[in-house]
Amino acid sequence: MEVVALVSGGKDSCFSMMRCLDYGHKVVALANLIPLDDAVDELDSYMYQTVGHQIVVCYAKCMGLPLFRRRISGSTRDHALKYSVTPGDEVEDMFALLSEVKRRIPSVGAVSSGAIASDYQRLRVESVCSRLGLVSLAYMWKQDQTLLLEEMIRRGIVAITVKVAAMGLKPSAHLGKELSQLKSHLLQMNESYGINVCGEGGEYETLTLDCPLFRNARIVLDDFEVILHSADSIASVGVLHPLAFHVEAKPGSSSRIEDGTIAQESSSCLYEVNGGIVQTDVEDKPTRNQTPTSDGYPSMDVCISKTGKTLFSIGCWIGEPSSASKGLKEDLVAVLSRIQNQLKEDGLSWANVLYVHLYISSMKEFALANEVYVSFITEKKCHLGVPSRSTIELPLVHAGLGNAYVEVLVSNDLVKRVLHVQSISCWAPSCIGPYSQATLYGEILYMAGQLGLDPPTMKLCPGGATAQLELALRNSEAVANAFKSSIFSSAIHFLVYCSAHLTSSEKEEVEHKLQNSYIAHLDSSRTGSYPTILYVLAPDLPKGACVEIKPTLYVPADYNGYDDDDDEDITSKLETGGSKPASSKVLSEWSARYSDLHDSCCLVHTVSGKICSAVVSITNDIASKICSRTEQLSLSEEQLKAIARFCVFQIAKILIDNGFTWDSVTMLRFYYSVEHSVAADVMSRMFSEAFAELRKATGGSLRTDGIPVFNVLPVSGSGRSASMLDILTCELLASKA
Repeated sequence: MEVVALVSGGKDSCFSMMRCLDYGHKVVALANLIPLDDAVDELDSYMYQTVGHQIVVCYAKCMGLPLFRRRISGSTRDHALKYSVTPGDEVEDMFALLSEVKRRIPSVGAVSSGAIASDYQRLRVESVCSRLGLVSLAYMWKQDQTLLLEEMIRRGIVAITVKVAAMGLKPSAHLGKELSQLKSHLLQMNESYGINVCGEGGEYETLTLDCPLFRNARIVLDDFEVILHSADSIASVGVLHPLAFHVEAKPGSSSRIEDGTIAQESSSCLYEVNGGIVQTDVEDKPTRNQTPTSDGYPSMDVCISKTGKTLFSIGCWIGEPSSASKGLKEDLVAVLSRIQNQLKEDGLSWANVLYVHLYISSMKEFALANEVYVSFITEKKCHLGVPSRSTIELPLVHAGLGNAYVEVLVSNDLVKRVLHVQSISCWAPSCIGPYSQATLYGEILYMAGQLGLDPPTMKLCPGGATAQLELALRNSEAVANAFKSSIFSSAIHFLVYCSAHLTSSEKEEVEHKLQNSYIAHLDSSRTGSYPTILYVLAPDLPKGACVEIKPTLYVPADYNGYDDDDDEDITSKLETGGSKPASSKVLSEWSARYSDLHDSCCLVHTVSGKICSAVVSITNDIASKICSRTEQLSLSEEQLKAIARFCVFQIAKILIDNGFTWDSVTMLRFYYSVEHSVAADVMSRMFSEAFAELRKATGGSLRTDGIPVFNVLPVSGSGRSASMLDILTCELLASKA
């Protein structure tokens, strides 16, 4: 992509440009914001008047690039971490500056910034980029600062300190020193006082005099003065004020030196961006028309399911699509409209949605599905952050479910933390669209489906399924680390989607890689047991990936910033309320009858008595024992009913044994292989009958409004192993908090 680089004169913006070149981008312009004199304090005014005004102009000449510059007219008015468009805010000056760049250079597709650790800075750049249809590039984001500093020095960035303001840094001794000279001292101060070695905490500011990007010339500082702002004995503050400097042509450069400056090249132009700011909101472009509804085809049979109360799932699909379905777009509009209406009926909105499972009939129509998706779910509608998402292809049409099936996880309250990094970086894959990397609600972290994408290029890594799985695990760990957690110590459940294009040996290799790269390194010391793992075979995955993983993690309150006392209060209320799956004579007799099958077909993982994850796997061997059948031919409807009954009663037993109620069930899915040639509505009816029997057997402990408490998903295969040969697999998640 062609890139405009935000530059301030320091090392970070220069190194960010170098990283852009590393990943195949082309920097075509520079952009610089200069505060008004009265918009900064006395200390910073020295730096802005020299670094931000005169020297940055020299950068453009040294690099042979146009420079777009604007004086800030606004101030900091929106102090929230996540920026909302606010007239008069200084962010709107950045918007005006980059708008002019895009107008004059329409081919520009991305913006480079030097963000390393500041969410405040990153989110504001991302906001402007989103409104202008640009991509944010932040290749230093979340990178180890010690390694960054070493790489900057090694790769030839010559930068001097022009401000120091930290314990262990003295104006008289450290101002004007090159990074290479200060490296050892900075590392020592990091160990002694914990300062950021790259100055991310404001410990110091730099001025770049030379770097590999300066192809024409370098800057030479001839004279300067040190301004002492604070003579504090612990952390004195001072700035270096350049008094005289010039540019010096590099050997082999074709540029001419004239009176200490470089003659203007045709490609080196200075554009002063003045004037007012035109307020626009590009986020609304995909949704300028009214959100579509299903009113155009009211005959379509749209079905819905719903689980618990406080935290619950809503599933929606097309019931009888053969006569009414018009394609993916219409089906998805109908499904999302029905979910939207259900949320309204419950007094909720898309802001209450934590997670979205988007199932479509063809991955070839992924772009179309996204287009419909963003007409319903946007940043504006989700002020706390857009939900995380996983998208896969399922054989929906084959099972009689239309072209779209959506399941959303919903909370009754608006207490969640969302991580939505839209910048392309080296940290983890970006989420440029309206879905987040992860959502934390209570003590559960719901992570988006992760592919084996190389974060800086956003391309699938070479090496096939095992290489993609390993990279997807690393990406998941990077996201988990952002919540001070780890997939190796905090995982509750792992859902592993495998492409149906994989061969049998490739599936086995995936399982072996997961064993070696993940399971072998698990730390169960905190939870006492290992997370459940479920494999699902899908016809296709996004970008033609071989594997997609979806982790669910337990993040204790003392890790995630929530108040421990509040969590305890919530837990106690949930434990004393709800509909417990009470035991009964019928259920006890059933449990005794199949007691020998429990351990062989069930995996259960509980955390602190608050969370329960379970997988019930019905293999051919288990089915033979349930149905008293010896042949391995296709199952009859009666046999499938018996299996459905077994699964439902098994779930009830798991809940009873672990002290959970039906109201605490947040997700209950039944995956069945379409190889059995049974329509989804038939399977759904079997499970509904099984739940009705359970309700009768347990004295009505289940909801009686007729809405299913489960979702039935047709798949190419599923199971506890990567062979995915189960006849049917059940996936359960229950939570009290």
